[in-house]
Parts: sequence; structure tokens; C-alpha cells
Amino acid sequence: MDAVVERQSAGLDALEKVARHDLARLNYPPADWVPQRAGPDGKRVLDVLVVGAGMCGQTTGFGLLREGIRNIRVIERNTHGHEGPWNTTARMPILRSPKHLTGPDLGIPSLTFRAWYEAQHGQDGWDKLYKIARLDWLAYLLWVRKVVDLTVENGVSLLKVEPAGDLLKAELSTGETLFVRKIVMANGRDGSGGFRWPSFPSFDPNDPKRAGRVFHTLEDIDFTKLVGKRIGVLGVLATAIDNACTALEAGAREAICYARRPHLPQVNKSKGASFPGFQRGQGMLDDDGRWRIYTYLLSAGSPPPHESVLRAQKLKGFAFRFAEPWLDVAIEADGVTVKTTKGTERFDVVLMGTGFDVDMSRVAELAAFTPNVKLWADMRSADDVRANAEAARYPYLGRGFELEEKVAGHTPRLSDIHLFNWGSILSQGALAGDIPGLYVGANRLVQAISHALFREDVERHVQNMSAQEDPELAPTDYFVPRDKRAGTL
Repeated sequence: MDAVVERQSAGLDALEKVARHDLARLNYPPADWVPQRAGPDGKRVLDVLVVGAGMCGQTTGFGLLREGIRNIRVIERNTHGHEGPWNTTARMPILRSPKHLTGPDLGIPSLTFRAWYEAQHGQDGWDKLYKIARLDWLAYLLWVRKVVDLTVENGVSLLKVEPAGDLLKAELSTGETLFVRKIVMANGRDGSGGFRWPSFPSFDPNDPKRAGRVFHTLEDIDFTKLVGKRIGVLGVLATAIDNACTALEAGAREAICYARRPHLPQVNKSKGASFPGFQRGQGMLDDDGRWRIYTYLLSAGSPPPHESVLRAQKLKGFAFRFAEPWLDVAIEADGVTVKTTKGTERFDVVLMGTGFDVDMSRVAELAAFTPNVKLWADMRSADDVRANAEAARYPYLGRGFELEEKVAGHTPRLSDIHLFNWGSILSQGALAGDIPGLYVGANRLVQAISHALFREDVERHVQNMSAQEDPELAPTDYFVPRDKRAGTL
């Protein structure tokens, strides 16, 4: 893993003062307006538990605090500096998104990446910057977290969620049990399923012999152990190429990327969906509209960024093999044998660049609920499901990213779980995983939680409103004590 430098400079110190002043001028964070309630254990019920402190989880936590929802906890299974993919499984030197995109700042100029970068390199440095360095993005996210005073509990995982009357009961890896009103699953691209492993006659991803021989590209890989090795890579998209390049740059002898298709995908259709109108509007369409748009985008695929391909082209030992699908993978004592449609190859190590699945049945933390999670398959015709089996497995979410019941009344607290990860894309669009949609997605999520918490306590809020005693006129000659006033005022 790469080292992340905690930035300290006069420019950043000055920017932090500006940003904190901007936050103060916005009355951040406002008072906590959510009424307290006690749980079955006698302790105060947590209003929101955010699972994951990567880009999506951190921005959700910031948004909740900004909304005056302060009785929250943000937990993260990884250690500090390893939140999200940036210092773990992301292996590209620069981000794939343009440098000007915003999101984690929630609309505050002094919290943007541009402000952070210019504080260290000046406007001239910003003008010369092509795209954001991967570890710079992580350092920036950690800086935002510090400035907005968001507490993150690193090294803490969610183990299990169960219904508990009108609450949710969450068990943490620390042994702690929490009673919670809302849970946000902001746990990354594999948070609605897991790694996608290809099916081959001789290959089992759970086989102990896989260790050191076959890796998924989203796993932790020690590339220093691949020096001098011949690497076979299944896949030719961005992650597969970035892993092949990382292996070669670490000293691997050869890395060959294989594809079923005759050439690389050529057009990133999702760029045509990356503007505010689309980001705000796609999730508001009817089912037919949403289904039509995202089944098209999922089937179209995206080409690897040209930067990744150029990186590969420069490396000795890199090659593409198009129109050569794999038929079998067999792990042996001294390597891996891969059978393709064109012959048999021997590799020292194989990397599976096959992405991840969206499959709620694989989300162990939510096992008490997943059999009753409504999927898009439940909302489409049998013909649609057969034609788009992958899309049909995506969860069918409500307008606030909440899970919905397949059979009403069987798991009534299910809608208190909000899925703010890649599994939300078919229902909401790319708002919970890609930088371009983060601002829209985080605000929509936070507003939905705010509305729900208010609705649930509306009678208490009305009582508090009625009991409000604000002696505005006490300093004047016209003040009347409450017990002497006419009417209810």
C-alpha cells in the first residue's frame, strides 16, 4: 500500500481557518433537533449509523451534521488512511474523473479539492494540473474530514442488523450492540454483493490452493512478490489494465490481458449522463424509464481510460489478447494453467479483473432482511428479467435510497436501511460511487433521512412548538405573563 502524507503547510493552515470560518458563518453544525429516545437497554438510541467512511460515508456524515442530525456514528472497517479504494485496491496513478468535479465539499468553496490544491500549489499549479493524483484525493478527503470535525471510528465493522420493535439492532465487531433508527450502508462498490468470480470447471475461489496463485483484482495484492513472474489477466477494462501495469512496474516479466470481445469498448456512454439534470432526474423517472436507461448503460460498458491504455503501451511485457475467452483455470503446484479458445497457457499468477456482483443475498450483515428485499426482478416482466439478468438483481430502492419490502409487513424496519453504495445505481443513477453524482446523492439521502426522522416524531415536535415560551416582549412595557394572556398565546 502507498503511504499517505498528512499535509501540513502554511497554505493549508490558512485555508483551514477560512473553511472553518465559512462553516461558522453557515451556522455549522446547527443544534441537534432530533428528540432523544431511550432504547430497550435504557441508553439513548442512535439516530443514524453510517457504515463506511470512504467518500460516500464521509460526505453522508458531514451532510447529517450540517442538517442538525448530530446523534450519529460513522464506522469504518479499515484503518485511518485506508478508507475507500484509494490506498487499497485502486491502482491507477490518477483519478479517471476531471479535476474540477466537486462533491465532498457539499457546496462550500473553501472545502473543494481546487481550494485544497491551490493552497499548496497556487492557481498556476492548478492550471497546470491535468488530473488528480489518486493519493492526493485521499489526502484531500482526510483533510475535509478534519476540518468539518467528523468523528470516524476506524477498525470497526458492522456484523449484523436485526429488527428490534420500532428500531434496528446493530452488532459491531467491537462486541457492542446498538439500537439505531436509521442505518446508511456506504460501504463501497462491493457493498451490495461481493467480488464477481468467473465460473470454470476446475476453479473454486474458496480453494486454499488459490493463495498466492490466483487473485481478484479487488483484493489486497503484494506486487513485490510478482517480480519476474508471468501474469495472466482476465479482463481488459480499467481495473484489469491498472493491475497488469502495477505488476509490470513492480518487476513482473509479462502481463497479458484477455478479452472475449474483438476490441476494446470505444465510447463511455455514462459521460452523456453526467450533468445535473440527469443526476437529479434519473431517479425521479418511472420504472420503465429508469430500467431502459440503466440496462442500456450496463450493457454498453465503458472503455478503459486512455491514460491507462497509454500507461500499458509503454511497458515491456504488456499485451492484449482479444477474441480469446477463457474456458478453464487450473491451479497447480508451480503455476496456473489457463485453457482458452485458442490454446493452453501457463502462468505463474493469474489476476481476475472481473469486477463485482450486485447480489443482496451475499450481504451477510443484512441476512435477517435480504430474503424480503425488493429487487428490480420483482418489478419487471419475465422477458425483461431474462434479457437483463444482472440488472434484475439490483435492489429496488425508494426515493431516499431506502430498501423496500418485497412482501409488505414482513420486515417493517427494512426501509430504515439506506443503501448508499453501487447497488443503488439502477434506482437512483450513479449518485453513490462516482464523484460526479456525489453532491446530488448525498444531499438527497440526508434530506430523506431528515424528513423521515421529523415525520416519526411530528407529534413531539408539535407539542414542543405549542409549549414554546419565548418572552419576546419581556424588555418592553407590553409583556404579559403566560397565565394572564388571552387565548393560547
